[in-house]
Amino acid sequence: MSDTERKPKIIFFGSPWPLRLMMIAVITTAVAVVWVTNQLLTERFTESTRSRAEVRLALYSGNILSELQRNQIVPQLLARDPELIGALNSDDYAQSTQRLISYRDEIDAAGLILLDGGGRAVAATNRQILGSQHRSAPYFVEAIRSSDTVFTTNLTENGTRLFSYSRKIQNRGEAIGVIVVELNLQQFETAWAGFTDAVIVTDSEGQIILSTEGTWRGLSESEALELRSAPTAIQRAVRATADWTVLPIDTYVAGQPVMRHEARVGFQGWRMASFTTYSGVRERVNAFIALEIMGFAIILAVGFYFASRKATSRLVVFQRESAELRQLNAALQREIAEREKAERNLEVAEQTIQQSSKLAILGEMSAAVSHELNQPLAAMKTYLAGAKLLLQRNRSDEALSSFQRIDDLIERMGAITRQLKSYARKGGDDFEVIDVRDSASSALSMMEPQLRQRNMAINSLLPRDPVYVKADRIRLEQVLINLLRNALDATKGVTDPEVMMVLSASEDVVITVRDNGVGIDDLENLFEPFYTTKAPGDGVGLGLAISSGIVTDLGGRMTAKNGPSGGAMFEISLPLADIAAGQAAE
Repeated sequence: MSDTERKPKIIFFGSPWPLRLMMIAVITTAVAVVWVTNQLLTERFTESTRSRAEVRLALYSGNILSELQRNQIVPQLLARDPELIGALNSDDYAQSTQRLISYRDEIDAAGLILLDGGGRAVAATNRQILGSQHRSAPYFVEAIRSSDTVFTTNLTENGTRLFSYSRKIQNRGEAIGVIVVELNLQQFETAWAGFTDAVIVTDSEGQIILSTEGTWRGLSESEALELRSAPTAIQRAVRATADWTVLPIDTYVAGQPVMRHEARVGFQGWRMASFTTYSGVRERVNAFIALEIMGFAIILAVGFYFASRKATSRLVVFQRESAELRQLNAALQREIAEREKAERNLEVAEQTIQQSSKLAILGEMSAAVSHELNQPLAAMKTYLAGAKLLLQRNRSDEALSSFQRIDDLIERMGAITRQLKSYARKGGDDFEVIDVRDSASSALSMMEPQLRQRNMAINSLLPRDPVYVKADRIRLEQVLINLLRNALDATKGVTDPEVMMVLSASEDVVITVRDNGVGIDDLENLFEPFYTTKAPGDGVGLGLAISSGIVTDLGGRMTAKNGPSGGAMFEISLPLADIAAGQAAE
């Protein structure tokens, strides 16, 4: 037997040139595909992670601003509470603490404190601080000096930060006490702790006031990031080489590369920043790369298998190696399957968290949405029933009018939802030139089912020409609907109830809502908060106060008087908008 016949052929280096070229091509292609895939997927998953972090940051800042704005009006209303004023004048605080507790449960505040003129806590939702002295506290000092509601932050004895609104209580022009409303902003830190992001909120001076990291509070952002040293330049280079692709690193937190996002809170120069790690990006990219490597490994295994058949002297050895390789591939497939399952479980968990966040937001908005949409839905039901009868009687033209009204109501519901989305912005930002006739007609249409159900005569006198004002249409309609509801309540005991709406325009636009009810007994305190003539449980006396505040925000004024022939008469006066602006708005 010759040496050539006895010598076994060595795979790859002993194989023919075509087989060598094929192996080189497969390896080169595998390296190129893995490299390109790593680049593209890293960029894609990084952008996806960045987008989700930006959405979460916008949601966080919106929640904080909503909480701040929701509690801003409370001190102003409580400072005018006659019972609290009477308690400060008489030094009788037996019922004051219980009254503050009922207010706290209603407005969902962290706490309420009533301070007398000397800064002593005479009533509080936290009974442990009764009798404590707050004369040097910032919320007391600044409230006494100012005639408006003030916002303060200060550190308590246990190291926590207290956020509060405060306003002085006056009697005949003299300050007799201060009402303090504490805000529970720490609840947001608890909610943020459920995510992997690190979140901070800084004030106008750059000091951290809220953070998921307790040791960061009271520091600047640069000082907080230096608490734990970042890796050296050599360590960063080694990490970048191990990751194959240099990620767009913004900064280092606890030695880990993170991406940083920042957003404005929109309150006294506050800003919010979040730090998101790249661990999720690297894991998802590695999972895809592992699948590609497995595919090329199978291709190489097949190539080596066919090459091994040419080496007859090592056939048994290579068969055994092929079996081991198949077992290795099966183990790799199981590992990939486990990673894919873990990735799917992670995605399901992330979706569950996102859904829970959405449900929490929807729960907060449900009360406002149901209150604002009940009237359009009731009106739509009435118009649909009327359209059905008209169609059954072959009066299709008249039925189209009902469908048009339904379309207008749907448009209104869409406007309501758009307004709820922009709730965090000030109302003045949404002012536009509108035709007051449209708002008056919409309010009458919304209330028509309830008015008709009471057999109440509805009269309206609207001019033929457009009447333009610069206002928020939804808020103006809210005021008109509130006046129509009051007219409905005021005429319960009247035999032939009647309500009339008149719109006139000269130098100012005047909207008059008149009824033939029992009239108004106390015109002087009508627009005061907590004043009501309704039975207990039917109202808290804030409807007309809120409506008057809305009209004032729109640049107008609201007045009330008794009609010459009985009943109540409310007048809303708004400045007339420029006609050219009105035509441009159309």
